[in-house]
This record gives sequence, C-alpha cells and structure tokens, in this order.
Amino acid sequence: RPSGAGQAVPEEGPECPGAEEPCGRGGRRLRTAFSAEQISTLESSFQRQQYLGAAERRQLADRMRLSEVQIKTWFQNRRMKLKRQL
Repeated sequence: RPSGAGQAVPEEGPECPGAEEPCGRGGRRLRTAFSAEQISTLESSFQRQQYLGAAERRQLADRMRLSEVQIKTWFQNRRMKLKRQL
C-alpha cells in the first residue's frame, strides 16, 4: 500500500505523464483511494450531518489532508448511495 494513502495513485502509461495533470482528452482525475481511517471519519461526519457548509468542509479537508473538492464529492456520492438504499 503506498504511503500516500488518501491521495490519487497515478496509473502508468504513455498518456498519463504525471499524477497532477489530467490524463488523455477526457481530463478526468484519478480515483482517490481513501484510507480506512479517512472513510471512518467521513462516515461519522455524514451520520451527524449529511450536508456540509463551506466552513465545515474546509475544516474536515484540513484535518484529513484532502482537498475540499474530494470532501464535497465524497459527500455527494454518499448521499446518492443513501438515496439508492432507501
């Protein structure tokens, strides 16, 4: 397991020169592999509050060493998962 848990892991290939730049024409980011600790923290935050304000999102991102966009996307995906389950 890479030491940078929670960070996007670059896929090696001719069209993907660096982890920081989008790959190919699609410009999509690589999938973030969250650690078990990060998922636990995110889940507990979600149990308290399904929608985060900007301040809460910023605090959570700083504490977990993730970007605000990653936190925002995780919460969006988690709300959709909940909706599918109901």
